[in-house]
Amino acid sequence: MNKFIEDIRNIFSIVELRNRILLTLGLLFIYRFGSYVVLPGIAPNQLTQISSEGLMGVFDLFAGGAFSRSSVFALGIMPYISASIVMQLLTLSVPYFQKLQKEGESGQKQITQWTRIGTIGVTLVQAVAYVKYLTSPQLGTPIYPGISAGLFWTTTIACLTVGSIVVMWLGEQIQERGIGNGSSIIIMANIISRLPGSFMVEVESRFQGTGGGLLMFILEMAFLIAIITFTILIIKAVRRVPLSYAKQLVGGANVQAGSRRGFLPLKVNIAGVMPIIFAQTFLLIPITVVQLFPQSSTASFLTKMTDHTSIPYNVLTFLMVLLFTYFYTALIMNPTQMADELKRNNGYIPGVKPGASTAEYIDTILSRITLPGSVFLGLIAILPAFASGLGVNSQFSYFFGGTSLLILVAVVLDTMDRIETYLLNKHYDGLTKSGSKLKGRIYSDSNF
Repeated sequence: MNKFIEDIRNIFSIVELRNRILLTLGLLFIYRFGSYVVLPGIAPNQLTQISSEGLMGVFDLFAGGAFSRSSVFALGIMPYISASIVMQLLTLSVPYFQKLQKEGESGQKQITQWTRIGTIGVTLVQAVAYVKYLTSPQLGTPIYPGISAGLFWTTTIACLTVGSIVVMWLGEQIQERGIGNGSSIIIMANIISRLPGSFMVEVESRFQGTGGGLLMFILEMAFLIAIITFTILIIKAVRRVPLSYAKQLVGGANVQAGSRRGFLPLKVNIAGVMPIIFAQTFLLIPITVVQLFPQSSTASFLTKMTDHTSIPYNVLTFLMVLLFTYFYTALIMNPTQMADELKRNNGYIPGVKPGASTAEYIDTILSRITLPGSVFLGLIAILPAFASGLGVNSQFSYFFGGTSLLILVAVVLDTMDRIETYLLNKHYDGLTKSGSKLKGRIYSDSNF
């Protein structure tokens, strides 16, 4: 306990770190406050009609309940994430964006600007689908009494678009001036905000009727702790490739610097939560299509794809996560570039020739360790469906796996690593017992 208090004191004794943490908390407070501001014209007593089940429940979880409350932040950070994914795909396939990526900071600024423009486009499409849902006959009583449909459409789309732009700005400010990845921090805050209510509902269901009582509740919590522990182990798992650095002449004298040894850390789960985010983003397309074209011939099939407990949804999710894991790993890891960097620094892998052979060796290792990592992500993605099948409340089942669990674990570990870096740079002991080296660091660029 004394060590914990000392760590907190050390954290807040660093002015820059303290300001970043307080700024992050302040911006999150603004976001959470905005998630309760209902869209103009909507009757709050009619909001109970809005569904938060199935894939819509996942979307509502990411939005921290703003989706079901029809707030100005109902679309949350997802339009920005969708636009970021599209930009990452464009940097792989379009020469213009590939050139921008190679131009350094100036090119990155232009890519960021294109991402913002794309966010507005995605928001407009999703806003139209959301308003279409709010005005659909399935809700029964209109939730916007007293105003015309045309005025409601105009004001709602405008408010949702502006709301998403504000959320995007908040995420960028957290990323630039706060602590942690802005998009990840916002989603984590939204998920945590739903945890207490979902937990209480699960407790009540276990101690009522045929819920199983205390024994089933204890077994359920033990299973959840085991899943979280295993998730942490996989996220932190690293394959260490041994490295050696050749002896070099120091100055003009015949004095040789001693050879150095080290290792190249290759994470088992290099892609982080991005493959599941990719899959969830693409699976939001059926919801948009169904809301825009409810009478289409494929509407019934697409509706089944919005049920997170259905077999087609889980099979497709698992396969998409596997595919996107390999895709994102190839996107952020370049074996050829790594081999060239080693060669420039007189480093080599023992028993492997520098250059092309080293690149091929690293690529082989990446392919081998990505397979178990992708299977793990795929299983985590569909665990909520198994939890629901075993009797876990539909709201609480989201915390047994899927994106929610991975985001919570990954963001917490990443934030701790960032704070520890500040502490070590100021010559304080780190948050870990060793306090001297960071093991299994979560790469911040691999989050969102």
